[in-house]
Amino acid sequence: MLKEACAENFTHVPELIERGADRIELNDNMAQWGTTPSVGVITETLSYCHAKGIPVITMVRPRGGNFVYSETEKKIMLQDLRIAIELGVDGIAIGALTKESELDIPFLTEVMHLAKVAKIEVTFHRAFDAIPFEKQATSLRWMAEQGITRVAMHGGDVEQTIEETLPRIKELIALKEDIILMIAGGIRRDNIELIRQELPSIKEAHGTKIV
Repeated sequence: MLKEACAENFTHVPELIERGADRIELNDNMAQWGTTPSVGVITETLSYCHAKGIPVITMVRPRGGNFVYSETEKKIMLQDLRIAIELGVDGIAIGALTKESELDIPFLTEVMHLAKVAKIEVTFHRAFDAIPFEKQATSLRWMAEQGITRVAMHGGDVEQTIEETLPRIKELIALKEDIILMIAGGIRRDNIELIRQELPSIKEAHGTKIV
């Protein structure tokens, strides 16, 4: 199983790679579940990771809190995306919802246009868990059709353990959409083997303590 380690800035990146991280998701402000890191942090992390053959996914998120963004915030995100592309990231993690907790399709369409031209990966982050269960299947199908690379999901509320949300994740796996499902939230060194056993079709996992 590919292990994506979530890093706040550059500080712990070398240690995470030494411990066995296969990919880095680079963030700032993990106290707010991650925001866009600075240009300097992205540049140094890319230099270090690419020298070791490790891909880097950069968070594009203008603030903590919910995933419903103003027009100004969306302009900021698109500009941050363009800068990340220029710096040479392998992909981005992004997510945006409407006030009705549905996908912000017009904005995500703009994101995908830029990403496809640049040929970078796009991860729809755990904003997916904020979409009501009854709308998740349709949302997943739309993202697969648009070419979004993967969706990070916990399968339920953040207070629930990954063990508690396994049944919901299995329901989403059963949809067999052409998109990578990456398990996130509470994935640790001491329970990743359980995830492998319970979800044999899942090939990627994400966490701050995954290695």
